Amino acid sequence: MTAPIIEQKVPPPRPPRVGERPPVTLPDFRNLGIMLRILVLANVMGMAATIVKAPTLSAILPLGLETAALLEPLLLLQILVLIAFSPVLRRLPYAWGCVAVLVSTVAVVVVAQEIDRIVLHLSNSQAWRGILLGLMLSGSGLLYFHYRTRALNPAFIAARLQALQSRIQPHFLFNTMNAVLSLIRDEPRRAEEALEDLAELFRALMADNRKLIPLADEVALCKQYLNLETLRLGERLQIRWHVDKMPSDALVPPLILQPLIENAVYHGVQASNEPGEVAINIFVRRGVLHAILTNPFHAQGNTHTGNRMAIDNIRERLALHFDAEAGLAAKAMRDTYQVHIHLPYRRLRRRTADDHDELRTIAPRERA
Repeated sequence: MTAPIIEQKVPPPRPPRVGERPPVTLPDFRNLGIMLRILVLANVMGMAATIVKAPTLSAILPLGLETAALLEPLLLLQILVLIAFSPVLRRLPYAWGCVAVLVSTVAVVVVAQEIDRIVLHLSNSQAWRGILLGLMLSGSGLLYFHYRTRALNPAFIAARLQALQSRIQPHFLFNTMNAVLSLIRDEPRRAEEALEDLAELFRALMADNRKLIPLADEVALCKQYLNLETLRLGERLQIRWHVDKMPSDALVPPLILQPLIENAVYHGVQASNEPGEVAINIFVRRGVLHAILTNPFHAQGNTHTGNRMAIDNIRERLALHFDAEAGLAAKAMRDTYQVHIHLPYRRLRRRTADDHDELRTIAPRERA
C-alpha cells in the first residue's frame, strides 16, 4: 500500500542563522515604553547640559527650570508628531525614516519659535541654537534606539532557544507517535491528519519568533495541538473555547498561547485520572487584547519547573515585542489555575502581492 503524499503548500520558514541580525527599523513611537524612554533620555540630556552650563551650584536650579520650560513643550509636541506619523515612519526605509524624524524635529522647533514670537513677542535671533539642540536630542535618541535594537537581537535568539528547549516534551512526542501508530491500520485518514498537525506544530517551533503573526494562526495551531492531545487523553480532555469576540486580525508573538495550553493539559488534566476542562477566553477591551486560560489545579501535582519556565519565557517575549504595554499574570486559586495575558491590539495590515509570503493564515481542515 502506497503511503499518501502530503502536499506542502507553504514552504517552511527559515530559522535565523547564528549571528544573524534582524533588519533595523524605527521603534513604534506609539508604544508606552518607547515614549517613556524618549522623555527620560531628553530630560537627562537637558539636565546634563544645565549642569555644564551653570556657573555655580546655586544657579543650577533656576537654569534647570528655564531649560525645562523651553524643553518640555517642544518634547511633548515632538512626541505627538511621532505618534501621529509612526505607521508611516515604520514603513519607510530606515535611513529615510531617520531623515523624516530629523526633519520633523526642525519643523517642530521652527513652529514653536514662531508661536513664541507671535504670542509672547520673544526674539528668535538665535533660532539656530534651538534647531541644533533639537537635532542633537533627536539624533541621540535615534542612535540609542538603533543600538538597543542591535542589543536585543541576542535576547530574541536566547528566548527562542529557550522556547525550543521547554516546548514539546518527550512524553508528548512519544505518546503521540504511539497513538498515531495505533490508528494507521484502522483509521488511516485520522492518522494522516494527526501527522499533518504534528508537522505544523514543529514548523511553528522552528519559525523565526521575531515577527508577529495573526492571532488566527496561533489559535489554529493550538487547535491542532489539542487534536493531538485528544488522541492520547480521549474524553479526559475537555476544551472550551470562548472566541466569539476574538479579533482574528490581531498580531501576536508566535507560540504565545500553545505553551500555556500545553502546560494546562500537562499539569491540569494529565496529572489527574478525572476529566478536566481547559478554557480559553480571548477578547478585546478598550484597545487591549486579553487571553485568559484556566485549567484544573492540583496542589500535589504542580511542582514541575516546566510551568514556570514557559511562563517566564512568554513574559520575556512579551516585553521584547511590546515593552511596558504587555504583561502576563498567573495565579492559583482553590481548584483552578489561571493565566491572563494582555497586550496592545495591533491589527494585521492589508496584504499585498509583495508580502504574501510574510504572513499566512492557517485554514482549518474539515475533519472527515
